[in-house]
Amino acid sequence: MPSEKKISSASDCISFMQAGCELKKVRPNSRIYNRFFTLDPDLQALRWEPSKKDLDKAKLDVSAVKEIRLGKNTETFRNNGLADQISEDCAFSVIHGENYESLDLVANSADVANIWVSGLRYLVSRGKQPLDLMENSQNTPRFVWLKTVFEAADVDGNGIMLEDTSVELIKQLNPTLKESKIRLKFKEIQKSKEKLTTRVTKEEFCEAFSELCTRPEVYFLLVQISKNKEYLDANDLMLFLEAEQGVAHITEEMCLDIIRRYELSQEGRLKGFLTIDGFTQYLMSPECDIFDPEHRKVVQDMTQPLSHYYINASHNTYLIEDQFRGPADINGYVRALKMNCRSIELDVCDGPDNEPIICNRNSMTSPLAFRNVIEVINKLAFITTEYPLILCLGNHCSIQQQKVMVQHMKKIFGNKLCTEAPLLSEAYLPSPEKLKKKIIVKGKKLPSDKDLLEGEVSDEDEEAEISRRMSEDYVNESRLIWLCRELSDLVSICKSVQYKDFTVSMKSQNYWEICSFSEAEASRIANEYPEDFVNYNKKFLSRIYPSAMRIDSSNLNPQDFWNCGCQIVAMNYQTPGPMMDLHTGWFLQNGGCGYVLRPSVMRDEVSYFSANTKGILPGVSPQVLHVKIISGQNFPKPKGACAKGDVIDPYVCIEIHGIPADCAEQRTKTVQQNSDNPIFDESFEFQINLPELAMIRFVVLDDDYIGDEFIGQYTIPLECLQPGYRHIPLRSFVGDILEHVTLFVHIAITNRSGGGKAQKRSLSVRIGKKGSEYTMLRNTSLKIIDDIFKLAVHPLREATDMRENMQNAIVSVKELCGLPPIASLKQCILTLSSRLINSDNTPSATIYMKDAFPYLEPLGTMPDVQKKLMAAYDLMIQESRFLIETADTIHDKIVQCQKAGMEFHEELHNLGSKEGLKGRKLSKAIESFAWNITVLKGQGDLLKNAKNEAIENMKQIQLACLSCGLSKTGSGNTDAKSKRCLEAIQEKDTGDENGRL
Repeated sequence: MPSEKKISSASDCISFMQAGCELKKVRPNSRIYNRFFTLDPDLQALRWEPSKKDLDKAKLDVSAVKEIRLGKNTETFRNNGLADQISEDCAFSVIHGENYESLDLVANSADVANIWVSGLRYLVSRGKQPLDLMENSQNTPRFVWLKTVFEAADVDGNGIMLEDTSVELIKQLNPTLKESKIRLKFKEIQKSKEKLTTRVTKEEFCEAFSELCTRPEVYFLLVQISKNKEYLDANDLMLFLEAEQGVAHITEEMCLDIIRRYELSQEGRLKGFLTIDGFTQYLMSPECDIFDPEHRKVVQDMTQPLSHYYINASHNTYLIEDQFRGPADINGYVRALKMNCRSIELDVCDGPDNEPIICNRNSMTSPLAFRNVIEVINKLAFITTEYPLILCLGNHCSIQQQKVMVQHMKKIFGNKLCTEAPLLSEAYLPSPEKLKKKIIVKGKKLPSDKDLLEGEVSDEDEEAEISRRMSEDYVNESRLIWLCRELSDLVSICKSVQYKDFTVSMKSQNYWEICSFSEAEASRIANEYPEDFVNYNKKFLSRIYPSAMRIDSSNLNPQDFWNCGCQIVAMNYQTPGPMMDLHTGWFLQNGGCGYVLRPSVMRDEVSYFSANTKGILPGVSPQVLHVKIISGQNFPKPKGACAKGDVIDPYVCIEIHGIPADCAEQRTKTVQQNSDNPIFDESFEFQINLPELAMIRFVVLDDDYIGDEFIGQYTIPLECLQPGYRHIPLRSFVGDILEHVTLFVHIAITNRSGGGKAQKRSLSVRIGKKGSEYTMLRNTSLKIIDDIFKLAVHPLREATDMRENMQNAIVSVKELCGLPPIASLKQCILTLSSRLINSDNTPSATIYMKDAFPYLEPLGTMPDVQKKLMAAYDLMIQESRFLIETADTIHDKIVQCQKAGMEFHEELHNLGSKEGLKGRKLSKAIESFAWNITVLKGQGDLLKNAKNEAIENMKQIQLACLSCGLSKTGSGNTDAKSKRCLEAIQEKDTGDENGRL
């Protein structure tokens, strides 16, 4: 912090500004000057020195200030050649005068910038009110509440209490505080007053609580959203939830309910406002968790074929230690099933007394009775999820004990066993929905065309690899094992077969057959044939198992294989670390049911996808993830640290995991010697080309470590992030939640070409204005098909231009409003309305509805600044209207080309032969065809989404204009008209099943 005393009130900000500090002054000519800025003692002017101007001119009257902007949101910052070197969080601008000129400044830290912004906003909002109103902090709702708390505990009524009692009282109010820290704060206060007694007065109690329990970053946020009050009323909270947190359909009553549940003071609960302590409690509550509660239940389509899902899978499930020496343990199965694992492994060997056992074949210690294991599996199989459980059976038993296995499974599992023969008339596996509460046995199977009671089959691929690794004289031939008919018959839709190559598989593999790939083999295929691997996995299940060389049971990176569509990537659950964090985080989505639907571009029968693609994928809208790491709370010392004392120097790493083009890592600065509430205040941006496969991992580390640097982590799929201000509950190295240990962040997800995500993020945002980027169609060298695709070139360009023009118009309005790209349209209209309200509180413009679109009409003459803003707003409405009214026609043209192209899908090989294409040229033609179909489908979807977004924008703008007072007064039927117009806009958001919007 810039001062020893923590900032907890407007008075603290004013005092700091009066003492002054050095700020960088940024000029339009790209020059930057260091100047010392102060606030006059009478609070009337801002001054700086040194300056070539007279002292009376090197100042800015507070009365001339129009607004204060945090961040690089003026023309000066946008056009400055050194702007990239200036931190967004340290920059702020003071807008002043009738022409909205800017004084652009950069502080040495985000804390200092926040103090100046909060203090100046407070002064501007208070206007000419006397200073004593600001200094009279003893009468704020917070202090009234604290006095009530003190008096209730002061049983003698003397106005003083023992230090021990005061410490205990503060700990009750804030359990996360350490007792030593509270006692130290009392000693500091008493020392400053030169007191000898350790008894605590009411004022000292209030002062200690305020300094210990006020988080400056939360205070700055509260002041910002409360329009410079020191509390939030229901309207402030409603705007915060809508514009920042992305909460839809919020009402005043819902906000009052939040206030009643989280506000600590009785006065606040009765009068309907949140003080800093109630607001902090709310931000820390599960309601502000970073994980979208929608994804805590099953939200994906569960009726797709089984091969279209990622499946939560365990490797050597019976182990809780390393695979070389670790004993078998029933708790391995308990842990996996409680973590929603849907594919578990059983290595079964002959046991004593004709009872099969499960054991680690490397050590053969502590075997488990097969019967006991499947009893536990039967008990826990569908406790946390009802979707099918796959048993990967490693059979090493004699025929006699195989029959015992079958008896146990039939008796214990009963009708849960999936034994129905696969239908030859089908082309894909059944869905998870159809297989609910079914147990699927994966294993080898005897030929169905031979009437054998028993026979030889090749060993499982994993067993063959282990044998090869462990034996020097191993011959690379499949080892044969005996299999009885009864066990063979338990295997239905997961028959294990050996992989040869994709050509053989696509011609002769049945949809109910599954191949297992070693980590090394799968990696080679993923690198050499990524497109083929994806296409293979559209129909068939793939199981990837860790290398036999991982004797310490370390884990492979599952993302490498998910990127190729591999469904069953087996993980060593007993080994914590970054790879297991990714796996656990990934399967939190979709209600944690153990199944996650793959992106459509990896499922559609005709589509092009390669994990190794660099840059934009055809038909997928890239997004930009904006992350601001604000602060941390109650960081523990690393568990394995050898250094003495509890002092740590924390920093935060943000990792993006996904397709290779999306993988990235950035880190914050290190905060020295602060574990309780380190302030980072740093913003980061990441471009995500395939959002559906992306994950973000937050890792907190200690920069001053000896032995161990790990403090905590949290991993979450991008699709599950909630926007706005969020607290992240950090987890330990083994995955346990760390009590009271959190990371405070701000999240925004925006489309690279504008638009947010789903309803919550439909508010248009964008990095900046850009020229159109067209996704090109490829030449297939098949004339009849190329002629069809040529008809789509013009509609595709039109669709892209319309989307880009609308987004550029929105960006222009945001820039003129002085708002960052991640700001919502509601925030935009609020800012715009404040510019269009005259000094006598009458609007200089009013909303009028023309053909159901919200236009602004000027009332009288306007200064140039307002005219420019009105022109930008008008263009935004025009571009949005054009897109809404034209999108259907263009979308139809794109869909027609797609359908016409698809009619030739089955004839591609014949057409290629006629054109003389074969081998690599024919494959290239088929690949180009798939690319073009993917582009057409994707661009059609993007246009559909853009139209829906534009319609939503128009509704938001109209409602925001009405709530801001930009409506004609004296018109009794204004609300009725507005309602009709909203309904008219709503009617544009209808469609039918044949592809029209």
